[in-house]
Amino acid sequence: MDNSALMIWSMLFGAVGLGFFTYGSRQKAIVPWLIGTTLMVDPWFITNAYALVAVDLLVIGLAWFVPL
Repeated sequence: MDNSALMIWSMLFGAVGLGFFTYGSRQKAIVPWLIGTTLMVDPWFITNAYALVAVDLLVIGLAWFVPL
């Protein structure tokens, strides 16, 4: 169960990360670019689904508080 959940969450956050990355690249904005890169790369290093969701929600939350 944890393995399939991890894969699904990784794909979901990777897709969101791709959106942030594309937006940051086109607008030449470093914060969304870094958030997108983090969302796409961190599933390689986080092997627990609960930890992945917690970390990625915190990273996405940074987009609301850090000026673009």
